[in-house]
Formats: sequence, structure tokens, C-alpha cells
Amino acid sequence: QVQLVESGGGLVQPGGSLRLSCAASGSIAYISNLGWSRQAPGKQRELVARITTSGTTNYYPDSVKGRFIISRDNAKSTVYLQMNSLKPEDTAVYYCHALVPSEIYWGQGTQVTVSS
Repeated sequence: QVQLVESGGGLVQPGGSLRLSCAASGSIAYISNLGWSRQAPGKQRELVARITTSGTTNYYPDSVKGRFIISRDNAKSTVYLQMNSLKPEDTAVYYCHALVPSEIYWGQGTQVTVSS
């Protein structure tokens, strides 16, 4: 099993920045991809960034491309999401996830609110 704990959410003004962190523990040797998704009230969960074991960033949707940056520190078993130029529509609960063979694990989520 893999345990994921997110941190770094909060309230930020439009145009501001936040960095989310997700610390992984447990069977981390089996993790291939790590990523971040978000879910706003009344909307489906949306993948916003994904990174492979080698550190190759392989996906951002158009809604965050150029503003969000995913990175990982394998020595710390941590994945980060740097969010810049935040917009009110980025408001959501952000979830970290880890993909192992035939299974996906999710963190508990961290709230990000973009408002003036």
C-alpha cells in the first residue's frame, strides 16, 4: 500500500501562487506515475498534472498549461505542484495520486481557494 499526505493549500488572491506538496510512504518502490487532480463543487475530478518515475512531465490540460508545474523529489518521496497566476476557477480540492501496477492511491485532498 501507498499512503499520500498533501499539504500547502489555502486562500490566495487571483494572480497569486501556491505550492502544494504530497509526501508518499509505504510501498513507494512500486510507484510509476504521480500526479495531481482537482475537483470543484458540482464538477468531475480533473487531472491537472502527471509526472513519471524518471521525472518526465507528460501531461497538463490546457486549463493549467503554462501556469502549473509538477516536479518530484525521489529522495524525499515527494511530489510538488507549483501553481502560478491563479484564477478563481482554479478553486477546488486538490488530490495527489500515485499509480502502481493495477492500482491507484489517493491522498485526502487539500483545499485551494482563489478569491479576492
